[in-house]
Amino acid sequence: MLKKFVLGGMTALVLAACGGEGGSASSSAPAQTASASGSLIERINNKGTITVGTEGTYAPFTYHDKDGKLTGYDVEVTRAVADKLGVKVEFKETQWDSMMAGLKAGRFDVVANQVGLTSPERQATFDKSEPYSWSGAVLVARNDSNIKSIDDIKGVKTAQSLTSNYGEKAKAVGAELVPVDGLAQSLTLIEQKRADATLNDELAVLDYLKKNPNAGVKIVWSAPADEKVGSGLIVNKGNDEVVAKFSTAINELKADGTLKKLGEQFFGKDISVK
Repeated sequence: MLKKFVLGGMTALVLAACGGEGGSASSSAPAQTASASGSLIERINNKGTITVGTEGTYAPFTYHDKDGKLTGYDVEVTRAVADKLGVKVEFKETQWDSMMAGLKAGRFDVVANQVGLTSPERQATFDKSEPYSWSGAVLVARNDSNIKSIDDIKGVKTAQSLTSNYGEKAKAVGAELVPVDGLAQSLTLIEQKRADATLNDELAVLDYLKKNPNAGVKIVWSAPADEKVGSGLIVNKGNDEVVAKFSTAINELKADGTLKKLGEQFFGKDISVK
């Protein structure tokens, strides 16, 4: 998986990326409560500093570039939101498995790590801003393929992880599954003509195609907009005013073209719209 929907763990980059700037702060570091210098809304209103949990190892969303600087789509969106609000941002790099628990415990104020917040349990504990990225299922086939929609893979060799949601979806429409470990292997098998298609996460595929422009495969079908899942900034429940400020800033970044520019930088496409 490429996308980290909070279900129990979709790690999508093959869909599966939260410190000081460019540095690595271990999740075992002493807890620092987010309320140490006032509530989150007070610090935002007073142009203070907010702390953001992110992985730092989940490219192209949150990772370190060749110079060691923390970057990625989610990281740069968060920086842009902070600029809009006039606040400073401190990233705290944290392992995915402990990230949401860290937010709940107040070790940081916000999580920016491709969280879709789809599980009812998480929805009862956390709130999400306006999404800054959207993703859904896409079908990939060779450039010369006659496959044009998901209905066309009935009886067709489709490379899938057997434990993924996408594998189940492909099986449900009658595809002949070719077992793989992840997206890269799926696409390699398609290029080698050992499989004909794969159903996978849009952002994972876009990332792969941007890095491998001569791969010989293309997206031939995308899930409808109402089936896509949006990822946003995540905060603990009870921060409605903060969520509203984040959402306003994200909408402004959409309107001024910043999110489009960042999407094209990291994915070759604007991913802020469905």
